[in-house]
Formats: sequence, structure tokens, C-alpha cells
Amino acid sequence: MRSILIISITFLFNCIYFPQINPGAKQVSLSNSDAATNGDVFALFNNPAGLSQCMQREAGVYYSPAPFGLFEMANGFVAYNEPLSIGSIAVGGMTYGFELYRENNFSIGYSYNYQNKFFIGTAINLQTVSIKNYGSASAFYLNIGGIAYLNNILRWGFFLQNVNRASFTSEQNQIPVIFNTGFSFDVTNKLTFHMAMEKDLIQNASILFGVEYNLIKYFSVRTGFSNEPSKFSAGIGVNYSLVRFDYAVFTHQELGMTHQIGLILSFDKNNQNSTND
Repeated sequence: MRSILIISITFLFNCIYFPQINPGAKQVSLSNSDAATNGDVFALFNNPAGLSQCMQREAGVYYSPAPFGLFEMANGFVAYNEPLSIGSIAVGGMTYGFELYRENNFSIGYSYNYQNKFFIGTAINLQTVSIKNYGSASAFYLNIGGIAYLNNILRWGFFLQNVNRASFTSEQNQIPVIFNTGFSFDVTNKLTFHMAMEKDLIQNASILFGVEYNLIKYFSVRTGFSNEPSKFSAGIGVNYSLVRFDYAVFTHQELGMTHQIGLILSFDKNNQNSTND
């Protein structure tokens, strides 16, 4: 009975839940309002343009152990980004679900940085779904995105998920088509406001808002909210040396509270070269 209930929730809330499981914990704590920033390895799954904002190699792990209190809906992501002279290339994967219902994803992305002012990116995704006793299916879909620095403190960004409107079967919209666009504004060098609008093709538009404050040198606090669905989020970030740990929590008006954690490791190529010399 519990398994049937979980699968029912998965299908009923698929269009609501899908964008909420996009990593990482930093993005979730800001209610995914940071379309104009997204400058870490998890940009691969959000706005791929942000990949070329990473000046170092990055490897990241994200995990949500029990969304809405259901361990069967656990999801995890891994990603790696390599900055090159011609842009940044990233690869990553995701797994979500349990033995009766499972989704997996493999992604590869590329981003180009033009004069540190304009960033464009794309990601190709292979999404698979399997339901016990019913078989499996797969689909390729494409994400694109861009970020522009309008001045030293204001940025605009956008991304479009599932540009080609891929679906697992002949039925449409099994993989959501989502457009997100917004601005990030640095009030001070410690305080940043994020605001965005997100529109699922078959859902109402949602207004997203987030605030990030670097409280002390190695510690940040974050919060955010959205209205469709109504969601409040919060989190912290600890950034020391080449390691960043993030924690996030968000509350859904009907499904309850969900916790996420993320870990990003950075590898400074210049420092490595200096050591080798």
C-alpha cells in the first residue's frame, strides 16, 4: 500500500517536484532564484551558462535523503566541471526513486565565457525511467542558458529546460518544459538579492526570490521563497580553502519539509602547476 501511495505521489506531483530536485543545496536554499548567478558545478543541471564562471576544476555531490519524509523519493547528483581555454566542459549524473520506480539522468554540458561579461551554455541530457513490471523508457533533451553582466553589480540570466520538448512516450510533457529568467543584484560585497520568474509550459508562472548574506569570512546564510507552488527555503554555506559545504531546507505547503546537503571540492590548476614546477 505504501509503495502504491509513493508512486501515486510521484506521478501526481511530477511537474511540481521535478524542478525542485535540481541541485545543489545553495540553489535550493535560494528557491532556485539565482538564474543570473549559478556559478558552480551544479550549473550543469540548472543554468549551464554558469559553468564558465568556475575558474577552477570543481567536483560536487548533492543528496536529498527523504523528500517530504519519504526515503523512497531520495535523490542524489554528482558533477564535475573542467575549465579550458575554449570554455568549460562538465559531466554529471542523477538518480532518483526506489526499486519500484527509478529515474536516472546523465548530462554533459559546455559553456563559453566572452570577456567575463557574457556567458552562454548548453547541456544534453539522457533521462531514463523504469517502473517495475511495466518496463523502461528513455529520452534525450536539451537545456540552454545565458548570463550577462549588465554592470559590476547587476546580472541578468535565463535558461530553458527541455528545448526540444522530449517525452518518454507519445504523451507530451512527461519531462517538463521550463523557462526561468531573472536578475541578481549585489547590494554590497556581502549581500546579494536574487529575483526570477519561472514558467512551466503547463503550470502557472512562479515568482522566485532569494537573499544571500556572507555573514563572516567563511560562512553564508541564505533564504528564499516562491509562490507557485508556495515554498519557503533557507540554508547555510561553509566555504573554507578548496571545500564548500552547503545545507538547505524547504517547506512545501502540502507535502511538508525537505532537507538537502551538498559538497563541492575545487582544484586550483594554477596552484597545481606551481607545485609541479
